[in-house]
Amino acid sequence: MSSLKVHNSYTRQKETFTSLTPGHVGMYVCGPTVSGESHLGHARPFITFDFIYRYLLHLGYKVRYVRNITDAGHFEEEGREAEDKIAKKAVVEKLEPMELVQKYTNLFHWAMHQFNNLEPNIEPTATGHIVEQIGMIEKIISEGYAYEVNGSVYFDVKKYAAHYPYGKLSGRILDDLLETTRDLDGQDEKHNRQDFALWKAAPPEHIMRWQSPWGEGFPGWHIECSAMSTKYLGEQFDIHGGGMDLQFPHHESEIAQSTICNRQIPARYWLHNNMITLNGRKMGKSYGNQIRLTEMFSGSHPLLQQAYSPMTIRFFILQTHYRSTLDFSNEALQAAEKGLKRLWEAYELLKKFEVGSAQPTDPALDEKVRGLLLGLDEFMNDDFNTAKVLANIFELVPVINSLKSGQIRPDAISPATIGMMKKYFTDYLENILGLKGEFAGDDHKLTGVVELLIDIRRDARTRKDYATSDKIRLQLLDLGIVLKDEKDGGISYSFA
Repeated sequence: MSSLKVHNSYTRQKETFTSLTPGHVGMYVCGPTVSGESHLGHARPFITFDFIYRYLLHLGYKVRYVRNITDAGHFEEEGREAEDKIAKKAVVEKLEPMELVQKYTNLFHWAMHQFNNLEPNIEPTATGHIVEQIGMIEKIISEGYAYEVNGSVYFDVKKYAAHYPYGKLSGRILDDLLETTRDLDGQDEKHNRQDFALWKAAPPEHIMRWQSPWGEGFPGWHIECSAMSTKYLGEQFDIHGGGMDLQFPHHESEIAQSTICNRQIPARYWLHNNMITLNGRKMGKSYGNQIRLTEMFSGSHPLLQQAYSPMTIRFFILQTHYRSTLDFSNEALQAAEKGLKRLWEAYELLKKFEVGSAQPTDPALDEKVRGLLLGLDEFMNDDFNTAKVLANIFELVPVINSLKSGQIRPDAISPATIGMMKKYFTDYLENILGLKGEFAGDDHKLTGVVELLIDIRRDARTRKDYATSDKIRLQLLDLGIVLKDEKDGGISYSFA
């Protein structure tokens, strides 16, 4: 089997992967800012790095997967008065900041569970590592690459760029940054406009604040990940992952900070997934075109023609190489839903097959099946190409269906090849790609129970017994069944 090759964003080349410590992999992935509910665009990086994590485990590595929670606000680097998303949203929702953080952290974990994502080994929070962040900032100051102004501390990008390749990851050139940086309020205290905050002095109205050697304040966005990755994975580790939109300024700033503190680039391989787009435009809150995951599962967003299950969304993402853009459409998701159902039905048939005679009666077909199966390893080792993996698997679906229908004789393929096919399908569909059967809705008994509960809930709403109505809806949601109240008074449901 060929060795694993990954596309390293830092070198812009596909490289053979070798871990720092043989048999062990350290992987850090930037997690969510828990100031609101995750949307479809957020699903892609976490599903991407879940199947990367799963494949590394499949290869036999012992992986330490660290994915952080940003709960100290998402510092808007160029925003006026250093807006804190969490503090701002807490005021809107009339919650304490950490109450808001817990609410959306729980919702994020619930969504990851629906997608069948494995949990990371360590999930550190920014607020739990203020001491480590202050320690790194002090070291950067002592090295002469940061300065304090009015209780805020800024990283000196121009000085760093004179000694290190600033902009190498993102392809940005410092002179271009100087020309394109906007004139914004609150930037006059910086030495240079492209300098970024390591620590910000907290204005009187700022809710989340901590003591520091420079007065009360809060950390900048970038220093959080540098501190947490260093603490749990060391001064240098194997893989740093995240969405392509994080290359600049977030990951570029992480590299600069960690290089000064640790005398080396933090990660050896930088992996970035591309974006999910809607009509060719990135999906995100700033564009107002995001579809929240609960809306995807329930079909309640006006852009959706129906509800889409978590496995349909996962399969939709897996069908495209992680470094390619993925454009959302109802047609594409509906095709993914049908494709997944067809694939899973074939997998269920395959699991029931009894093997035939020792020698295949159709050696050419036997060899073709083996070649398609071995191709799965080749494609996955070629920068985790799940699109080609699924294409090969789909080529085997008609073979399975023809064996079942009798169009292909049961002894046409050898017992060893049938066994190999069963193993590869289980390894790839379930263990590596993280898919699972979700067609419990076809079971008439379960359908009957759900419809009975819907009738009880409808009666409760008629009696204005909203406590019982909400209890039924929430408990069904906990079981992965999403109720949707229609405009005409009807109630539909889907399996999340």
